Parts: sequence; structure tokens; C-alpha cells
Amino acid sequence: MSSLSPIPTRVVLLTGPSGSGKTSLAAHSGLPVLALDDFYKEAGDPTLPLLPATGETDWDSPLSWDSDAALDAIESLCRRGRARVPVYDIGASARAGESTLDIDRTPLFIAEGIFAADLVERCRERGLLADALCLRGHPTTTFRRRLARDLREARKPLPVLLRRGWRLLRAERAIIARQSALGAHPCTREEALCRLAAAAAGRHVTARGAGPARTTPVAESEATR
Repeated sequence: MSSLSPIPTRVVLLTGPSGSGKTSLAAHSGLPVLALDDFYKEAGDPTLPLLPATGETDWDSPLSWDSDAALDAIESLCRRGRARVPVYDIGASARAGESTLDIDRTPLFIAEGIFAADLVERCRERGLLADALCLRGHPTTTFRRRLARDLREARKPLPVLLRRGWRLLRAERAIIARQSALGAHPCTREEALCRLAAAAAGRHVTARGAGPARTTPVAESEATR
């Protein structure tokens, strides 16, 4: 796929700890969104990583996720404006089907998920990257937001959610450091919205190696909250 040209669309990779507000920010941006969580592997996959302490699947490890399929979907959206993507049921840890995401020739879209930073370098190498952002906030706020969401959506049993929540609370700063090292710019929601507006307007951003996005402006009402 990488030999095809030209590339009419670029992607903003949006990452951050689970519960940091990626999904709500992406929805608020007014841009098309590819949900990278839909590329999780299914329960029972022999390649899934395990937590040493409990033997449970480590769904917070990039090894629990199909990065190749996610990258193929991003490249298809950039080059063709559409992609076949899985529909994933997090509560069941299984794919529930497949759908077509069609963004037509929109010049910019967001791919959001906790593993988005793992695609920064490969998207940059293929000329697909407009920017890469990592949302950061206070760990206790993230903990509360994540637990409320997971309970509301019945993602996992309560004991599992509490164990995971405590583990991620303690690891949040290390998670942000790793995502930053992979090339995602750590930022608040407000800064992220400003950088999205800059990318949509085709202005240069300072993410390492991202370069300017060749896009058209969005209205101010779509870029700020």
C-alpha cells in the first residue's frame, strides 16, 4: 500500500492514558474518527499478554492489539477515503462484526486510542502523519473518569476494573512518558484542540517529524470549546 500516491488525507494520532478524554475530544473536534480500540485482539488469542501477578490478560499492553491492521486501516483512509474496520465489544473481549468507515476526501481525520503512539513512527515513514498528541491530566481525575465510564458501559466485572484502575493510576506518569518517547506531544485538552485546529488549517506543528498537514481550515466553533 505504501507505494501508492498521492496522499490526499493525513491523520492526527490521539493517545493518552485510558480515561484521559480522548474519545470526547475527538468527537468534539468535528473531524472523522477512527476508534483504534476496535483493533484489540479477541479473548483466547494465544498471543495475548498476561499479567504476572494475576494471570489475567493485560489489555493495557500493546501486544493485546493488532497494530498492523490498525495501520492498514489508517493508510486506506488516507489514500482512498474509506476502510473496512472491525467492531469490537470490549465487554465480551471479542469482535462483534465489521463496518465500513467512509470519510470521503476529508483532508484530516483522528485515529484515537491508548496505543496510537505505537503507530507514530510508521505513519511518519509512510507520509501519513499530520500530528501526534498525548492527552494528560491529573491521575486521580483520570482514575475517576475511567472507572465511571467502565462501570457505565459494563466493560468488565467490578473487581477487574478496580485492580486495573489502581494499576493504571500508579503507572499514569510512566504511560505518558512512554507515549511521549514514541513521538506523541503531551498536552492538555485545550492545547490539543489548538493543535488540531492548526493541523486542519495546514499550519506547521512542532511534533517531532510531523511536518505541516496539507488540509483545509475548520470553523473556529469546531476547534475550540
